[in-house]
Amino acid sequence: MTRAMGAAMRRIQMGNALSAFGIGFTVPYLYVYVAQVRDLGASTAGVVLAVFAVAALVVLPFTGRVIDRRGPLPVLVGGAVSAAVGALCMGLASTTPMVLLSAALLGAGTAVVQPALATMIVWCSTPTTRTRAFAMQFFLANLGLGIGGLIGGQLVDESRPDSFLLLFSIEAVMFLVLAGIGASVRLPRSAVIPGTVPQDGSGSKGGLRALLGHRAMVQLCGLGFVLFFACYGQFESGLAAYGTEAAGIQPSTLGIALAANTAVIVIAQFVVLRLVERRRRSRVIALVGLIWAVAWIVAGYAGLGHGSRTMATAAFISTYALFGLGEAMLSPTLAPLVADLAPESMVGQYNSAFALVKQLALAVGPAVGGPMGASLHAPYILTFIVFSLGISGLALRLGRQLTAVQDRPLPARSRVVASGVPVKDLAAAEQ
Repeated sequence: MTRAMGAAMRRIQMGNALSAFGIGFTVPYLYVYVAQVRDLGASTAGVVLAVFAVAALVVLPFTGRVIDRRGPLPVLVGGAVSAAVGALCMGLASTTPMVLLSAALLGAGTAVVQPALATMIVWCSTPTTRTRAFAMQFFLANLGLGIGGLIGGQLVDESRPDSFLLLFSIEAVMFLVLAGIGASVRLPRSAVIPGTVPQDGSGSKGGLRALLGHRAMVQLCGLGFVLFFACYGQFESGLAAYGTEAAGIQPSTLGIALAANTAVIVIAQFVVLRLVERRRRSRVIALVGLIWAVAWIVAGYAGLGHGSRTMATAAFISTYALFGLGEAMLSPTLAPLVADLAPESMVGQYNSAFALVKQLALAVGPAVGGPMGASLHAPYILTFIVFSLGISGLALRLGRQLTAVQDRPLPARSRVVASGVPVKDLAAAEQ
């Protein structure tokens, strides 16, 4: 990595951390703000949460092409400004139409920022530094969210709407800071991994056809949907409903469980990174599936076992902690793999496509998991044990579509330097 790439990366990571810090101020309290503080009701609060997902689904299909044509900086700045306006309007909104419009602006802006940031990280890294760069992004995002949520909890007061205006104003300022940092970054382009362009000639056609013709990317998107559906799509819906209904968990315990999840990520991220960065990415993802299967089994004990309330509570918190361990393993694995699969001219479109898959999973996950977690307790746990084991199977299948350097870039690079073995010979030997 050159000095210019390192300087740009530091700015990008700073902006990423500050924006996550701002989001942390409002995310835990959005439902309470709409339903109770503004007295718009639970149904309106539910629609607001849906609008976030719908806005993301509307803008993401176009985001990647704009990134690849105009670069990620204009998209980042535009998305951050949109999110800032949406956040400020949300703090001022008192009617249903204004709340929904604010949610649309905030959801769309936040959605396009993510693939823009990912593309900037790709441009400012090399295949061998990319794993740590994305791990750092995930670490800083979770740290920022945690600190923001902690401080926000001390400032918020349900009896004072102006305290929520303060939270949303802080979020808006952080997005404007992100826009300013993004505008000041000077981006180099880094080389892509050889062999990432599909071999059937579809890469020259560009656009969606090229992406759909890239078998490894299609399989990764399918795997990503299952991953996000079985984890993030359940955190605040199905798993929370299951914990309170089946396990008898107190609502306050949900906050402790989420804190345990964040704590595991923050504490374990770089320890885990040392263990996974030189191993095959497909096998790391497969191991995550097994860890999450254990997490769902522990959740089953919490709600379906016959232990004490204390044991059920401990098991439920442990479930979220195990999910955090899996997330820490995925952060240096999934995003770099998307980047390493992308042809140089389509990095933005690949990142946006994967972000779109994530949003679809986050929209479908609560719709399916919420009712199951609340009433069909045993089928709910069994279903997601099967999904987690499916993650392992899909990951191993994906591994057969990857080149040796895509699946495990660090050992391949280091052995080439040490022994002078040509890359094509090394890839043939490892396969």
